[in-house]
Amino acid sequence: MAPLQTPRGTRPRASCLAALALALGLCSVAAGAGPALWGYGVKPCREFLAAAPGDAAPAAVRGAEYLRYREWLAGFVTGLNLATAADVLAGAELDAALTSIQARCQARPGDDFFTATMSLIRSLGRTKAKGAAGKGAKGKTE
Repeated sequence: MAPLQTPRGTRPRASCLAALALALGLCSVAAGAGPALWGYGVKPCREFLAAAPGDAAPAAVRGAEYLRYREWLAGFVTGLNLATAADVLAGAELDAALTSIQARCQARPGDDFFTATMSLIRSLGRTKAKGAAGKGAKGKTE
């Protein structure tokens, strides 16, 4: 399959695609309809916990359902990284993020996978911001 081409034969920039997605999202919210949500993000944490391997389980025993959650997370994080031009997982690997999301889901099994994911991303953003603020204050020599 050929890559997406614009009329002039160039590939669209990620920032243009992110802006388009944001504009379309704002239009649907402005029209009174909530944003459409698809995929594994809307599934309840209970279903993720049923698919998640035990703490000591090796990667080889992860089932197909768990891997679908992992792939959803990979796509979601990639989209956020492109839209924000930042690493929203603050250097964490996907498997470490999934372990944290699993703990959040255990604490709040009625939440959906998206909510647990955003809770993690927000906490990582706050931790990163606090670390940057602390380094900035210590690093000044003037």
